[in-house]
Order: sequence, then C-alpha cells, then structure tokens
Amino acid sequence: MRAWLEREWQRLGGGALVFLPLALAFRALSGLRRALYRAGILPAWKAPVPVVVVGNITAGGTGKTPLVIEVVETLRAAGRNPGVVSRGYGRVPPTDADPRGVVRVLPGVATPEYFGDEPVLIARRTGVPVYLSPDRPAAARALLAAHPEVDVLVSDDGLQHYALARDVEIAVVDGERGFGNGLPLPSGPLREPVSRLREVDCAVVNGGNRSREAPVENSVRVPAPRQFAMTLAGERFVSFSGEELAPEEFALAARGRRIAAVAGIGNPARFFAHLVRLGISPERHPFADHHHFQPGELRLPGADLVVMTEKDAVKCAAFADARMWFLRVEAALPPEFDAFLLERLAARKSP
Repeated sequence: MRAWLEREWQRLGGGALVFLPLALAFRALSGLRRALYRAGILPAWKAPVPVVVVGNITAGGTGKTPLVIEVVETLRAAGRNPGVVSRGYGRVPPTDADPRGVVRVLPGVATPEYFGDEPVLIARRTGVPVYLSPDRPAAARALLAAHPEVDVLVSDDGLQHYALARDVEIAVVDGERGFGNGLPLPSGPLREPVSRLREVDCAVVNGGNRSREAPVENSVRVPAPRQFAMTLAGERFVSFSGEELAPEEFALAARGRRIAAVAGIGNPARFFAHLVRLGISPERHPFADHHHFQPGELRLPGADLVVMTEKDAVKCAAFADARMWFLRVEAALPPEFDAFLLERLAARKSP
C-alpha cells in the first residue's frame, strides 16, 4: 500500500484525486495549527540554549539522518556541546518511560525496537546525548537537566514540531523526487506547502542535478533564501564483524557472486542506485520505511552477499550472518554550510 501511495505522489493520477478531499482538510488543519503557534495561542517552549531544527516538508526519506550527524559533528568541531532530541518514529516505548514518554538512547545497549532506528544510529555515530519523546519540549528539558554541559540542541525531524521554539531551521529537500505532484498528504507527499521553505534559514538539497547553491533543476524550484548541495560520500562497506572495505575493494571481492540488497528506508531506490554507482549490481529487495526486519526476511536463498543501509543494520545486528554487510556513508556539504550554520547560531544566541 505504501509503495503504491508513494508512486501516486509522483504524479497527478487517480489516486491523488481520490484522496483530494482529505488532502484539502489536512492542509487546512496544518495551516491552522501553524497559525495558532505563530499567534501565540498555542505556546511554544523556548529552551535556554539555541535549538537547530533539521526537518523536511515532505513525507518519506530525504537524507535527514546523515545531515543531523553532520550538523552535530560541525558543532562539536566548533567547540560546542550538542545534544539531540527526536520523536523516535516506529519505536515501542519501554514501560519505565516517564508519563511524557521521555527516554534516553544509550549507544551501547539501546535497541531500535524500543528506541527507533534513526535515534540509535545517531547515538552510536555521534556519542552525544539523544533523548526521545513525542513531546519535544519534554525531551529537551529532560536532556538539559541530565546534561547541563549541552549548549545547543539539534531537533531531528522537528520542522513541524512547533511546540519547541527554534533558532535555526534547516529543511532537507530530495533533489531527485523534489516535491512530487505538489499536493498535501495523502494525495501527495507534502506535510506543508512548498512556500514554507521561504521561511527556513536554508535548504539542503540531497542529490539531483544542481550546482552548489543553485535550485534543483529536475524538480520544483526550491524557494529557500539559501541553498546548499549535499551528497553522500566517504563510503565504506562494513561487515557485522567489523571488517571494512572501500567500494572498489568490495566490488572486487563481490565479482562473480550473487548480491542481494535490502532497504527499509524512505527511498529505497536511492540506495540501490547508489550501489550501482559504486559498481555493485544487486538484486533489489525494498521494504517500508522503519521496517522491523525478521530473520526469515533476510535468508534470501542463493544470495552470496547481502548489503543494506547502516540504518537497517542497527535492526539486523542480532541475527546477522557472515554474508551481511552495510554501507556507511557521510553527508558531504560545502564549507560554506558550516560557516552559515555557525554564523546563524552566533546571531541568534539565546541568553
């Protein structure tokens, strides 16, 4: 169902028309909710430290997680002590969570079933405090109370979570799929209108045909005041036993062997195309975003090697076998992005 719906989001077809009344109601309600926050009728909590929001205006994967990790590393390199708050989409809250559902992700012991795949990945890659709750202000307060050294918060997928006031907004745009058919959910992929991008501090365009700070050429123009190009780089194939190979080394080792690729992310096609660019031609097995893999789904008879994303790998470590590898990547952005982020934070420093 989800795969069919996402295909419909890329065109103005029958599916979009069927859901159009719901889409119009969704846009009206989301617009009203934002207006109530802007008018102060719905309160937004202001943290005592600056808040950087990384999010998007479309449903599905756009590359937020690699960008969150890159933002955290940029802040640390500048001498800041960041922490991350997130909702933890798809998780099952532990029974010892507080009434607002706040939990801390412990990198060494947290499992994606209870904490969500993306927060676990962020915690493991960065080592910074990561707190989860559907109530973002509650997560932020808990994090700051437990970690007074934290002097800037990064809100993962927080663009529409207006209850937490923010100092810097970064919107991630899929440079390949753009904004689909331009319609709101469920007729299209939009959580908010494209015009919302005029209000963010910058847009980061992931992939697609564009120059460093130019609009996307093969989709709807991005109306953000500043734009930065993002690509995925630093690729390493990593086995679950810890062995690492460069792409050319892995391609050589895989020559003549049957390779299966699995992806339970928002845009599996992007991952499969990435493998092809690295010289890997796998059988493709897409799954829904945040899919909780079961051992039987990865048996894949006849496959000599199984390749997955790092986000999927955190969910498969308990039953991975010697055939399984994951692709580790990093977000690559121009130096101007780092300077822009730090300048915005300096200009909007909280008292």
